[in-house]
Amino acid sequence: MKRDSRLSGVLHVLLHMAEHRAPMTSDQLAKAMQTHPVVIRRILGGLRDAGFVRSEKGHGGGWTIARDLADITMRDVYDAIGRPGLMAMANRTEAPGCLVEQAVNAALDTSFQEAEALLLARFGEVTLAQLAADFHARMAARSLSPTAQEHIHG
Repeated sequence: MKRDSRLSGVLHVLLHMAEHRAPMTSDQLAKAMQTHPVVIRRILGGLRDAGFVRSEKGHGGGWTIARDLADITMRDVYDAIGRPGLMAMANRTEAPGCLVEQAVNAALDTSFQEAEALLLARFGEVTLAQLAADFHARMAARSLSPTAQEHIHG
């Protein structure tokens, strides 16, 4: 089963934007994310609708963060991108006639719901400011300039 990496990608884009501190074009962000500018515009359009980013057209325009990073949680971003599925596992059938499978489904459903609630609660505790601080700590540990805009890969 293919993993859904949209949340990771959107968080990555937002942190690049926050580090740049000036409007970034879809082309610039696409280059940083190794994707097509249309993908970036589609993602950021949804975040604009949620009030997390804004865009300006024309010379010197581009995408910027619209709110303080401390006011945006991973849960906010998750909700803004349409709440993609968190669990790759699922019941074999949703309405089984077999009583054994009904018992299995009931146990799995409860576990899935509890795991999802914990994960969403954790997403609500982590702000973009915390992610940015972690990034800066990692840069400092590598003795890199805090204004570096390129990808930092291990």
